Amino acid sequence: QVQLVESGGGLVQAGGSLRLSCAASGRSFGTYAMGWFRQAPGKEREFVATARRSSSITLYADSVKGRFTISRDSAKNTVYLQMNSLKPEDTAVYYCAAKRDYTNGYYRPEEYEYWGQGTQDTVSS
Repeated sequence: QVQLVESGGGLVQAGGSLRLSCAASGRSFGTYAMGWFRQAPGKEREFVATARRSSSITLYADSVKGRFTISRDSAKNTVYLQMNSLKPEDTAVYYCAAKRDYTNGYYRPEEYEYWGQGTQDTVSS
């Protein structure tokens, strides 16, 4: 069982930055791929980024490439999402997610087993 707790959301102006953190409890953090998804009002939850258990392998949605960076700290069982050059369309609830990294498939919410409670990020224009 893995529990995920996000922090770091908030309100920022367009062009600004935010850093989200997701602390994971439980064992075997290193065997999980850790991802971030987001959901805007009236829209489906969408993939943002994933750091596979080998943290050198990262995946990003096209909409955030070059602006967002995902990283993980195994000593702290924590994954981060650094978000730069934020746009109003980045406004959403951001969710941390985890899946055992033994099978392919990283872009759909149903591929992840554990979820955090979500943190609201609002980017004003």
